[in-house]
Amino acid sequence: MSPRVVDPVARRQAVAEAVFRVVVRDGVEQASLRNVAVEAGLAIGSIRHYFDSHDDMIIFAVEALIHSIDERVMAHVQTLGDRTGDLRRPGERVLSEVLPLDDRRRDEAVLWLAFATAARTRPSLRPHAERLYDGLRQLCHRALTVMAANGTVGAIDVQLEAERLASLLNGLTVDGVLHPDRMTPELTVSLLRRHFDSLR
Repeated sequence: MSPRVVDPVARRQAVAEAVFRVVVRDGVEQASLRNVAVEAGLAIGSIRHYFDSHDDMIIFAVEALIHSIDERVMAHVQTLGDRTGDLRRPGERVLSEVLPLDDRRRDEAVLWLAFATAARTRPSLRPHAERLYDGLRQLCHRALTVMAANGTVGAIDVQLEAERLASLLNGLTVDGVLHPDRMTPELTVSLLRRHFDSLR
């Protein structure tokens, strides 16, 4: 009987998803090697086989989160130049991907907030938190640049407005995570839409 072949990429991804579930449910501080191993249905030695340390495992999970969000957002970015229908909607659609509007995006927002907060006291996480911070601003800048070019916003300082838009998105995300009964998906989208209307 030949030994079962384990796909290391799939195994590392499965561990990252176990980290996500633990963090969403219990917080970053509970995402120990032991707890993640239990969540993934693996022996702790299996986790150590793929990750040199607890920090290595958490960093891999953060990078997996960034990749997942980037992949989905980039699938919408190509619609930014779409000149059919309401030209504001592509920008709204792209930026809505980073807001907690459904279960998947809410979990991602919880993870983003948990990892960003943990990075304040864990230096190993800071570069990855900075990537999330910078990535949102770059996305806002790109969306506003296209919207300025197609005339769906007025004459704006794109750099400054990208910062303002990113700050709005951050606030909507935090409120949506901490007060989901008050900052509902419908209200969140209405506020984003109202912001775009104010730039015309």
